[in-house]
Amino acid sequence: MITLALSKGRIFDETLPLLAAAGIAVTEDPETSRKLILGTNQPGVRVVLVRASDVPTYVQHGGADLGVTGKDTLLEHGGEGLYQPLDLKIARCRMSVAVRADFDYATAVRQGSRIRVATKYTQIARRHFADKGVHVDLIKLYGSMELAPLTGLAEAIVDLVSTGSTLRANHLVEVEEIMRISSRLVVNQAALKLKREPIRSIIDAFAGAVDARA
Repeated sequence: MITLALSKGRIFDETLPLLAAAGIAVTEDPETSRKLILGTNQPGVRVVLVRASDVPTYVQHGGADLGVTGKDTLLEHGGEGLYQPLDLKIARCRMSVAVRADFDYATAVRQGSRIRVATKYTQIARRHFADKGVHVDLIKLYGSMELAPLTGLAEAIVDLVSTGSTLRANHLVEVEEIMRISSRLVVNQAALKLKREPIRSIIDAFAGAVDARA
């Protein structure tokens, strides 16, 4: 049995065409089914639904053989011990710094002011600001980052940005792009040795689909 770990939402939806290229179709809709383990048209392949941040953990410790997860998750939670054969180029977005439209970020950074930054990506934010030599106090939040500058909790946020519409709706502006983000295929190294042929066929099919789309 090959087990693939996915998270609901955009990554799941954008992985479906890649699975189709490998001849795999999920037989149930995760948005309507309450099941956490979904079957496919291939009796030897199943999909497990987990939180996005848990995908690397499931794959690393053998709860899944493969998984699809964002570069942000791998950088934040660690990708140690995982084989990362492919950038799938799906679920693309960017990790950015954003502030209130009336906050002079450039001057604050230039003058060496200590800035409060709200984010759930504390490891990425810490490395970014340390590399710039900017002093920050990191405040960990798990949702609604845009509220932090609006309520005075923080001067800036570090978060994923796709279209920027949520920032604009809350009178925030992007002031710095930290990195481009897309989703990666990650593989358990022990599983790759024990189930080499079926896993390699999935990797190759995914790679072909990515190349064809490019």
